[in-house]
Amino acid sequence: MRPVPGVVEALTRLAANARRVAIVSARPVAFLSDRLRGAGPLTLHGLYGLERQRPGEPVETDPRALPWVPLVGRLTGLALRELPPEVRVEHKRISVALHYRTAPDLRLAVERWAGEQAGLHGLTAQRGRMVVELRPPVHGDKGDVVRAEIGDLGCAWYFGDDVADLAAFQALAERAAAGDGFCGVRVAVRNPETGAELAAQADHVLASPAEVPGFLAGLLPASA
Repeated sequence: MRPVPGVVEALTRLAANARRVAIVSARPVAFLSDRLRGAGPLTLHGLYGLERQRPGEPVETDPRALPWVPLVGRLTGLALRELPPEVRVEHKRISVALHYRTAPDLRLAVERWAGEQAGLHGLTAQRGRMVVELRPPVHGDKGDVVRAEIGDLGCAWYFGDDVADLAAFQALAERAAAGDGFCGVRVAVRNPETGAELAAQADHVLASPAEVPGFLAGLLPASA
């Protein structure tokens, strides 16, 4: 998976003109750093905030998640053995994602297997776009990351394309409702699987990821 054409350049310009630009993703920080190389300085939040890397600093992992690393490794191997080969098993060190995009008819089987393992081991089964992710039962989501990032800001924009981004939208709405003049803008990027629910709560809706670079460029003055 690679960023759509133009997004790295757009983020570079944005980072040079905005007070802070952060990426909040279900992907590991290492994945984000590789795909967004050159688009800095960015703060990277991976695995729904269980990993974080500030510009020029090493990657930090939530210490509450570290004890679960061995179990996640074992479950990754178990998934590879027990699930159909059409399911892509993605090991993320402190979580494992089970992708069924190439075989949508396997959704119930994947969700059932993930639910059973979550129940047996006390993990959280996080559902997303054609994926179920088994992650440590550590409280934290994209909304918590956004609350921390916008703490001293007067305005923030958030772009999301999946149900996990609803928590980030809610964080912006809560801050805007606090009455301190904060402006939060929620931008939804449509997708055919989970886009409708996100779009219903958005201030702006983009038809596809391909529209993101141009939209970002439009937020900056022409001279930027």
